[in-house]
Amino acid sequence: MATASVAFKSREDHRKQIELEEARKAGLAPAEVDEDGKEINPHIPQYMSSAPWYLNAERPSLKHQRKWKSDPNYTKSWYDRGAKIYQADKYRKGACENCGSMTHDAKACMERPRKVGAKWTNKHIAPDEKIETFELDYDGKRDRWNGYDASTYAYVIERYEARDEARRKYLKDQQLKKLEKNNNQNGEAEVSDEDDDEDDLRVDEAKVDESKQMDFAKVEKRVRTTGGGSTGTVRNLRIREDTAKYLLNLDVNSAHYDPKTRSMREDPLPDADPNEKFYGGDNQHRNSGEALEFKQLNIHAWEAFDKGQDIHMQAAPSQAELLYKNYKVIKEKLKSQTKDTILEKYGNAATEEDISMELLLGQSEREVEYDRAGRIIKGQEKALPRSKYEEDVFINNHTSVWGSWWMDHQWGYKCCKQTIRNSYCTGAAGIEAAEAATDLMKANIARKEATEEIPSPVEEKRLATWGTEVPDDLVLDEKLLAEALKKEDGRKREERDERKRKYNVRWNDEVTIEDMEAYRMKKVHHDDPMKDFLH
Repeated sequence: MATASVAFKSREDHRKQIELEEARKAGLAPAEVDEDGKEINPHIPQYMSSAPWYLNAERPSLKHQRKWKSDPNYTKSWYDRGAKIYQADKYRKGACENCGSMTHDAKACMERPRKVGAKWTNKHIAPDEKIETFELDYDGKRDRWNGYDASTYAYVIERYEARDEARRKYLKDQQLKKLEKNNNQNGEAEVSDEDDDEDDLRVDEAKVDESKQMDFAKVEKRVRTTGGGSTGTVRNLRIREDTAKYLLNLDVNSAHYDPKTRSMREDPLPDADPNEKFYGGDNQHRNSGEALEFKQLNIHAWEAFDKGQDIHMQAAPSQAELLYKNYKVIKEKLKSQTKDTILEKYGNAATEEDISMELLLGQSEREVEYDRAGRIIKGQEKALPRSKYEEDVFINNHTSVWGSWWMDHQWGYKCCKQTIRNSYCTGAAGIEAAEAATDLMKANIARKEATEEIPSPVEEKRLATWGTEVPDDLVLDEKLLAEALKKEDGRKREERDERKRKYNVRWNDEVTIEDMEAYRMKKVHHDDPMKDFLH
């Protein structure tokens, strides 16, 4: 009975609760108030307004639906990297035995292990680290860039720019070394007409920059796997700045474009200027270079297989290439034998007359077509590389440039043989006048050498005073010699006493025989054992 009464009582309370909620929704009863004294909307369902059992709520409330983790201790900040607090002068008890810092022990020390730790040396004590203890909020824990300093990326940019600059400088040095090597081999810096030397004579910064990006844009393809193929790398040879080939000509009747293979075999602009076109269809590459040789190799393999030889280009490519080389050698040999047989029987009229050197050196297989105005229509001339300085500029009526003539370690003009820069050309008359002046100068020199006079005794006597040996017949004036000795003594005293030296010095370059004799007499000989007793 007690159980039934309890059940009935709880059922009765439940019925009353439902009636009260319906009255509140209808506005007949006042709204319920939560713990904070705020009214609860009666239309909110009970499963939202009733708190979970583990919160031990005595009455309905919406407090558990709010952001109950709004703790002021939560933050999005990050640790202050490398911050130091205090640096001691002496070792402290309980500090790290290796570096002397109080914030960690020797096992967690990040410094290099010292031979003798700071505990025993009491020197070079490391500062204490700044230890922060804070809790990160939901976003702070999941922020992968938290604590990142954007200013450090400038060092990455500087490192890459320095590497690119060093690479560009190295490539330019290599180009200059090639130019110097070619100049030393040829004797002079001559322009070569061969196609192989064009790239060596030109330093193009655009090509240097493109050489760094040889991988182009990589396109991943999946081939031959369960999911659609194996992963492979395919190069995209088209630069993104270039116009796509299917956009060159939007005419429906123009060259066909296959979007699946991205191929356009015919020329989309057949009437355009060939000098301005950078794309003339895919067939322009198939009919030139090694592609044509590969096509001929395939044709030879097919024809040999039809004639009974066991050749397969894909199964044994090396064998097919070797047989094709042997075939070409045998074919050339048969051609030469046939030609020799015909020449031996009928003779060769072309060898009777020698072809002039103008025709031999002037002929070329390159075809260039011009219009009436002299512009190139078909083909292209080989452009010779020119320097940044003016070339072939003749000034002052000269017919050759400065530096075209060399003589006696001097440059000059070849037309008039003048060694003065920016001089007016005198032509053949100037050359004759210069030669006549040179001949006259040589004649005067020869005549002067032939009629050279014998030096006078006075000069010989004067020269003898300057030599190391004094002639025996030297005659001196006694009075002049006495004056010269006094003058030499005065000069010696002035040298010994700096205070008596005059401010203004007068110089006399006229030296007589007596002056030289006085100088010799008063001169101190350092190898004389009695030199200390002279004064």
